[in-house]
Amino acid sequence: LVFSDKRFFQTLPVMAVNSWLAEPIKGLLLDITGVLYESGEGFGTAIPGSVEAVKRLRETGIPVRFVTNETCATRAELIKKLHHHSFSVSEGDVFSPVPAVISLLKERGLVPHLLVHPAIECEFSGLVAGNPTCVVMGDADEAFSFANMNVAFRALKAMEDPKLFALGFGKYYKHKGQLQLDVGAFATALEFACDIKSEIVGKPSPLFFDAALSDIGITAKEAVMIGDDIVSDVGGAQKCGIRGVLVRTGKYTRSCENHPTVTPHFIANNLSEAVDLIIEAQSKNIHQV
Repeated sequence: LVFSDKRFFQTLPVMAVNSWLAEPIKGLLLDITGVLYESGEGFGTAIPGSVEAVKRLRETGIPVRFVTNETCATRAELIKKLHHHSFSVSEGDVFSPVPAVISLLKERGLVPHLLVHPAIECEFSGLVAGNPTCVVMGDADEAFSFANMNVAFRALKAMEDPKLFALGFGKYYKHKGQLQLDVGAFATALEFACDIKSEIVGKPSPLFFDAALSDIGITAKEAVMIGDDIVSDVGGAQKCGIRGVLVRTGKYTRSCENHPTVTPHFIANNLSEAVDLIIEAQSKNIHQV
């Protein structure tokens, strides 16, 4: 497989282009914030070319699922935002931590103490009753105050068998043009103080990736994950056997290209560029069969 446009080779990491495009790609997992749009006031801003890239994937027939650690909005609100930017997405296409952790809490009969963004507290209606038997942490944003962290800490210390559920485990993300601490940093503080380990619901949990793959009906080696988080998106996917592509949008910084433990299969300038490569490679693979 040869690409004549030299700009493709300017994005090459250690792994060659051929190595991640040689095997058939039967499904794509896409992050949302930082890949489809940049967060900001209101609905944020769609990243140039991303709407058209998703449309081209649909037209080509490559199944797409959107895997996100977004916990500042309900899934319905997230879909509304995507539709505002003209993305063709249904609620069933989106995998987010909140519905997953709610199912888990019901299955185990757990009562959560919530340290989440106020916008999603309504999702847990009916589950918060009685003495808490676990703590659920999402991206609480301004609610990550010293007082609220202390309340969560005391709740865990009062439990006979303390359980901490982290809705994702990112270190930081980009919001309104600035990097800010993500839930992983705050969950780590409670882990240290309480001598426990978080149970991660969301990326980079293998169960989260597996759920999306199962929904498409493909194996890990047949999929590609595209994200702006070198650890949770790319590294998490690779640990599951999924090819991981990093985009230079969203929370990306130049240091991501020299990460000490994660080497992306490819680094694209944006989603549109990655999709162009995938569609062209798939077309050539089909014609070679």
